[in-house]
Amino acid sequence: MFFISLMKFSGITCCGYHLQISYASSIVTLNDKQQFPSFLRTIPNDKFQARGMARLMIHFGWSWVGILYENEDYGQMSGQMLREELTKSDICTEFFETIPVVTSEHRNQEISEMIAAASANVIAIFSSYNSLYPVLKEVSNRNVTGKVWIGDDGWPDSPLFSDTELLWMMHGTLWIASRKGEMPGFKQFLYDIHPQRRPEDGFAVHFWEQVFNCKWFDHNISKNGILRNESEVIRLCSGQENLEEQNIHFFDMDNLRIPYNVHSAVYAITHALHTLLNCSSIKSPSKGTCKKSHDIKPWQLLHSLKTVHFQNNMGEEFFFDNDGNPPAIYDVLNWQRTADDMFANFIVGRFDARYSEGQDLKLNENMIMWNGRQTKVPHSVCTESCFQGYRRAVRPSQPICCFDCIPCSEGEIANQTDSTECMKCAEEHWPNEKRDQCIKKTVEFLSYEEPLGSLLAIISIIGALIPVAILIIFFAHRHTPVVKANNREVSYLLLGSLVLCFSCSLIFIGRPVRTTCILRQTAFGIVFVLSVSCVLAKTIMVVIAFNATKPNSDLKKWVGPKLPNCIITGCTIVQCVVCTAWLVIAPPFPQNNMASQQGIIIIECNEGSTAAFWGMLGYIGCLGGLSLLVAFLSRNLPDSFNEAKYITFSMLVFAAVWLSFVPAYLSTRGKYMVAVEIFAIFSSSAGLMSCIFVPKCYVILLRPEENTREFLMGKTTSGNRNK
Repeated sequence: MFFISLMKFSGITCCGYHLQISYASSIVTLNDKQQFPSFLRTIPNDKFQARGMARLMIHFGWSWVGILYENEDYGQMSGQMLREELTKSDICTEFFETIPVVTSEHRNQEISEMIAAASANVIAIFSSYNSLYPVLKEVSNRNVTGKVWIGDDGWPDSPLFSDTELLWMMHGTLWIASRKGEMPGFKQFLYDIHPQRRPEDGFAVHFWEQVFNCKWFDHNISKNGILRNESEVIRLCSGQENLEEQNIHFFDMDNLRIPYNVHSAVYAITHALHTLLNCSSIKSPSKGTCKKSHDIKPWQLLHSLKTVHFQNNMGEEFFFDNDGNPPAIYDVLNWQRTADDMFANFIVGRFDARYSEGQDLKLNENMIMWNGRQTKVPHSVCTESCFQGYRRAVRPSQPICCFDCIPCSEGEIANQTDSTECMKCAEEHWPNEKRDQCIKKTVEFLSYEEPLGSLLAIISIIGALIPVAILIIFFAHRHTPVVKANNREVSYLLLGSLVLCFSCSLIFIGRPVRTTCILRQTAFGIVFVLSVSCVLAKTIMVVIAFNATKPNSDLKKWVGPKLPNCIITGCTIVQCVVCTAWLVIAPPFPQNNMASQQGIIIIECNEGSTAAFWGMLGYIGCLGGLSLLVAFLSRNLPDSFNEAKYITFSMLVFAAVWLSFVPAYLSTRGKYMVAVEIFAIFSSSAGLMSCIFVPKCYVILLRPEENTREFLMGKTTSGNRNK
């Protein structure tokens, strides 16, 4: 003996083998086949309902939601399953609150206050009508609007939607409901219900009396329609009433959900019995042939039910999985106001758990109407999305959905909204102003094409031509007293070195390569030492020449070209040794400097050895200081040897230029650092040229009468008389 139960809830126990097929019991616990081995159902279990709700929230970008659940098994398990699904998708719950089974006014007020104060605009609810209704009434009394309510499978037929006070508050509600289906002939079957056709069906009599507000005749009712106690008058049912003329919600075939589940259960049993009765699964163990028998064992029917697989009237597959569950397919419903100011449910999508994530939810968003008849999807986030160029920083002790938006650091970008990390740009790239994409860095060096480079090149060429012109003038007047009196060979060499000083500036302009990097500082250092050593030699020769004129002076033997040549050669060789050692140990080389300036690649010469670079400059400074000292001490020599005064001025200019060069050079970057060094070369070279040679050119070209031995000697005699 066995029983087949089409039941709403599990838990029925009886003698014998009890086969159970539920059309409305969705609790996950019933998946346990050890505890419920013969339980099957035609409604999906709550795990998929929670997953469908989570997919809705993911689809609309709701990351900050609330959950209300009834304080009983179904509510607790469903609420917890939804919370777990949301956690997997980084969706946070602002509140996770229970609805009491036994109504409490104080508790209802607390919940309504919490909902009113909550920033979450989406609230999922797992609760029966009896427990939820008082809470929603309290929320409605507080005039809470703008919330999106997401209900469970029991909401479509809930009396909540017949309460006019809640209609507007619930406008835009979404819920996941078990799919509806078509049952051909079912409506006509209902219209055929009649007590006279089924006198043994007590339900038919009761249904008829409720619909037509009449009573079938019995001994409590007189034939004239008056009760025997005459307490009231009741109309008798004639049996001629027509159900098709009645506007009864019960006959609405547009929302057959639970009846469709019952229909599927019956069809499953039918298919299982059909399989068994046609011998497709029962074999005689002795003969191996079909043993036709109506003596079907309970385990045989259960086995056949578990393996049914057929297409229903809607062309959809139906089967039971290993846990006795049907395919998890839900309709997504939306509670809307219609054109005639009525309210109705509209199917706006479908959730089919058989498909992979991303393909399981199909929505027609154009059909959805939100609270307040809005078509724009409401927001429900703890913090608005971070724009591109910003990253999310979670606030301490708060859910991950609550965060601050922090701009990406230098050299980093975020090219997506709500980025948790910023990406570092490649070495040769840099973030744009919005820091949402990497752009190629600007390459910078002092080039001939730009105005500054062109100007410095022109000045360098002009500066080199001036000492050439002076050299020509000196050579043309080489036999005149002014030229001869100032050590003309050293003057020629000094003018030649000044030409090289101006010309070496050209090496600093243009894209740095290995050759130019090596030549820049070494050529500059050697040429400048040559110039300063010439000045030092001239100054020393002035002092020696004056003192050699004194009686019994031993300095006469040093008068002549030998000493200045030795001074110039010796000083220059020392600098050559320093530069050679520099090039051998750590020579300069070109490099791409990406750290000095944001978004710019500075192509520059790395000095290789910083100590050698500053040693080279220091040596030039020492020679310049020595020349200044000697020239200063000899400034009051007789007028015939007044070149010492001009040398003093020139070395003061030289010292001022290079003392100001050091801080200026250290405080600039890129091409301007190169420009500062070129400017220092120009200034110091121009100072030497102007102070030493311009006065002589003035005499040679504009005062030829003063360019005589007598005039020079006369000036000397006059000077002695004055003393």
